Amino acid sequence: MRLRGRKGIRENLEQQEDLVVLEPKQHKGKWAELFGNDHPIFVEFGMGKGQFISQMSYKYPQYNFIGIDMYDELVRRASEKARNAWSQAEVETPPNLKLALANIEQIEEVFEPKELERIYLNFSDPWPKAKHARRRLTHPRFLKKYIELLNPKGQIHFKTDSETLFEFSLNSIADFGLQMTNLSLNLHRDGLNEEHVMTEYEQKFMGKGMNIHRVEVIVGEEALREYNEMRLDKYKVREATDESGEDQDEA
Repeated sequence: MRLRGRKGIRENLEQQEDLVVLEPKQHKGKWAELFGNDHPIFVEFGMGKGQFISQMSYKYPQYNFIGIDMYDELVRRASEKARNAWSQAEVETPPNLKLALANIEQIEEVFEPKELERIYLNFSDPWPKAKHARRRLTHPRFLKKYIELLNPKGQIHFKTDSETLFEFSLNSIADFGLQMTNLSLNLHRDGLNEEHVMTEYEQKFMGKGMNIHRVEVIVGEEALREYNEMRLDKYKVREATDESGEDQDEA
C-alpha cells in the first residue's frame, strides 16, 4: 500500500506530541503513565484514517484509546479526525487518545503483557491469496500475541466485509478454544444502531449494500467468568438446575 501524502508529514506529526506518539516502544509498560490515569486501554490495530478510534474516544471518555497504524499519512489524517471529533466539546487535544506509528508485526515491543483490555480489528486487509494467510491479522500467530497482551477482562472485537476472511478468522479463533459472542453475518440487517460507531470503510460498504460481519472474542479469565454469568441468566439455565447442579428433570 502506497499513500500520497502532503509534504512535511513527519514534521507535522513531530509537532503533535500531545496526540501523536512516534516512538511507541519507549512507552511499553508505561502507557498508563502517558495517559496520567489507570483507566482501561482500548487499542485499534490498523486504524486507517482514524474515524472509529476518534469517535470512540469522544463517546467513551472513561476509557483510554490508542489508534495504531504504520503509515505516517494515515496517522496525520487520523489526528485531524481526532481533533475534529473533540472540537464539538471545544477541546483541542483529546485527553484519552493517542495515535501511534507502529507496525503490528512487532506489537509485543509496544505493549507489555496484560497491558490492554480491548483490541479492535476493523476491516483489516483480507490478504485473499492462501500464500499470504500469515499476514492476516487474525492468523494464529497474531492471535497468540493478542492473548498475551490482553488483561483478565480482555476482549477482541473484529469486523470485516470479507466473507472469506471472516470464515478464516472464526476457524482461527475456534482453534484457540476462545469463546465467541455477538456474532453477526449482517451487522446492519435491521438498520443502523445509533450506539454503533462506524469506520470509513463501514459507511462505504453499507452504501453499496454489502454485509458487515462482526464477532466479539472473550479472552481474559474475568471477562469469561462475567460472560458465563450473563449467559446463564440470559438463557435461564439456572432455572433448569437444582442446588446440587443436577438437572431437575433427572432428579
